[in-house]
Parts: sequence; structure tokens; C-alpha cells
Amino acid sequence: MSLQQTFGDLKTQLSQRIIGQEALVERLLVALLADGHLLVEGAPGLAKTTAIKALADHLEGDFHRIQFTPDLLPSDVTGSEIYRAETGHFEFQRGPVFHNLLLADEINRAPAKVQSALLEAMAERQVSVGQKTFPLPGLFMVMATQNPIEQEGTYPLPEAQLDRFLMHVMIDYPSAEAEKRILHLARDDYRHGVPKADIRLTEEDVMSARRAVADIYMSEPVEQYLLALILATRDAATLDPELAQWTAFGASPRGTIALDRCARALAWLDGRDYVTPDDVRTMAFDVLRHRILLTFEAEAEGLTADDVLQRLIERVPVTA
Repeated sequence: MSLQQTFGDLKTQLSQRIIGQEALVERLLVALLADGHLLVEGAPGLAKTTAIKALADHLEGDFHRIQFTPDLLPSDVTGSEIYRAETGHFEFQRGPVFHNLLLADEINRAPAKVQSALLEAMAERQVSVGQKTFPLPGLFMVMATQNPIEQEGTYPLPEAQLDRFLMHVMIDYPSAEAEKRILHLARDDYRHGVPKADIRLTEEDVMSARRAVADIYMSEPVEQYLLALILATRDAATLDPELAQWTAFGASPRGTIALDRCARALAWLDGRDYVTPDDVRTMAFDVLRHRILLTFEAEAEGLTADDVLQRLIERVPVTA
């Protein structure tokens, strides 16, 4: 069985465990293949924690969850130096950030210093303590969650920190049919326990898949279309004067790179060896919604980043 088919089977199995959140399952695998981190926003109880735990069950790596709270310290995430009386020396005690998969639950509940400690580790893939630097594992992915309902006692992530996330995924309640399937699955798990994962991926499997994703073919017209979408977020006046009044800042080159990687990962996950404009459009919302800053006029009209992106996508033509 090819590695591409194995990932396809993994997507199917995860969708059977994370019912009604097919988009979240797909974005988790895209983030894994694109070597990036995920920010997931949704109400409590929508299987955010369950999703990354289910993914961890299929990987030969370790998983850790941090519940972010206002009294959390940066050392609670990165680790700290402990004095050993028997040796008379300080020894670095590694924190939970040194695991392969890390769930940062309700990241906006922790103060800025804790957020920056985690985001620095995400960006640099290392932790510096004193004069020493400790590399993070080669396979390292963070899924952070935000609760959009309760905003008291939260510390919203600034745009510059949000930009470090490969994608910002919004999830909603499942359909009535999906809710019924969730109920039946929960009953079965309660009676018989959670079944063991029969697909196990090694770190080398993931690295090989990432190399395959990097080799996916993207034609010149598709690449031009991708660039046109990014540039339109910065200067939409040529497309629609009203759009220009709604957008204060557009996506940075980091957004261009992220959209390229995610579109390639989605194409590979779908079993293809080439990228289509639909791949770019599908990933545009999750990659760009946290990378554009709306004007006061747009917010006053009740518009969201998704509204602006939808209109941009409708205006930007697909090059032949």
C-alpha cells in the first residue's frame, strides 16, 4: 500500500471517530503534512481535544495536553532548571512542549508571556534557557484551541502571533444525523472501550509524506492564481473599491507560503499529484482569515474576514 493511500485510509478512520467534523480532520492532516500548527476555534464539546488525541493514537509519537490558565508560567510550558543537591548543579527539566503533539487548550486564557513562549517554540523549533538551546523533536505539531463564547479573563492573541499559525479553523455544531451517530459511538465506547488504532505511522512515514507533498506539481497558472489572491488581500482597489475600504492590512509572504503548502497537502491527501485552483480556494479561508485585518468600517457593518475573503475569491479570476 502506498503512503498516499495510507493517509487516505487514516483520514477515513479519523472521520469515523470524529463524527460531524470532517473539515477539522482534514485540516489536522493537512497541518501535519505541511509541517505547521493549527488554531481551532469553536464552542466547548465539539471534539477539538478528541480530534488531536485520535490523531496521536495513529502516530508513533507522544502527546501532551496543557490547559492554559491565567496563572500559568512560561516555564510550565517550556520547562525550567532544577537544582540537584546530589551533584551541586542545575539540570534542565524539559516541559510539555518537547512532545511530538501538543494540545494548547484555550490558549487565550494564558497571559502574553506564556503565549509568546509557546509561539517562539513553534516558530524556532527550539527552547532557549540561559545560555543553552534545546531543539524540539523533528515531528512537532501544536493544536491550540480558543473558545469564542466566554471572553472574560482572556488574553486575545495579537495579529503578529496569530500569523505564526499555519491555519485558523472555525468549527460549528454537527448536523442532526451526525449527532445521532455521535450518540451511538459514545454508547459503544462506554460499553466496549475505545478500539485500538490499526494504522500506525512512524516519524519517517510523516517525513516521507512531507517530501512527497513538496514534490506535488503546481502549474504556472495555478501559481499565478494563488499569488493573485494574496495580493488582492493587500490591494483590492483594482477589483472592488468597497473591498479596499474593508481591508486595513493583507496577508504577508508567510501567508503565501502557507497557502502553497496547504494546497499541495490537500491535493496529495485527495490522491492527486497536481494542485488545482479548487485546492487553493478550499484552503484560502483557513490560511488567510487570521492574516487579514479589517477596517473599522467593515467591523461596523458586521462583516467578518470570511465575508471579505469570499468576495475576493469571487472577484479574482482564474488565469488560463
